[in-house]
Amino acid sequence: MASFLDLSSNWSLHSIPAAFVLALLPNFYVKFAAGKNYDLTNPRKTEEHLAKDASISKPQLNRILRAKAAADNGLETIGLYAAGVVAANAAKMPVDTLNKLSSFYLVSRLVYNFVYIVLQDNRKFAPVRGLVWLAGLGTIFSFFIKAGNALR
Repeated sequence: MASFLDLSSNWSLHSIPAAFVLALLPNFYVKFAAGKNYDLTNPRKTEEHLAKDASISKPQLNRILRAKAAADNGLETIGLYAAGVVAANAAKMPVDTLNKLSSFYLVSRLVYNFVYIVLQDNRKFAPVRGLVWLAGLGTIFSFFIKAGNALR
């Protein structure tokens, strides 16, 4: 039986649900940080409820809104990421390349969430967020480019 962390095995397809979980993680923060302002029956009204709550500090409100934006961004890119992973697998790219690109993408999403939600209390970190986002996007494009080259 192979080890659970056998890096010679192809983990790239497993990274798709992992990326989805990373995209959803900021929403869990939103739910708990918003407290009574989070309406489980209508979560899209959370921002409206938060704006009316004077007991929430401006920095806390901004962090909650950034967490929501981070989650939205992750969900906006997951489809392109999944397509890239599938294309790379269909092109029978080397397993180590698939695993490295997948791992890099997951790390980029984790770092993106952290920089956007936590570090960006200081606006000077906004360019870092952009660079991390570009690194993740570049990884997605790498899947397609390498898959195309492999099929040539």
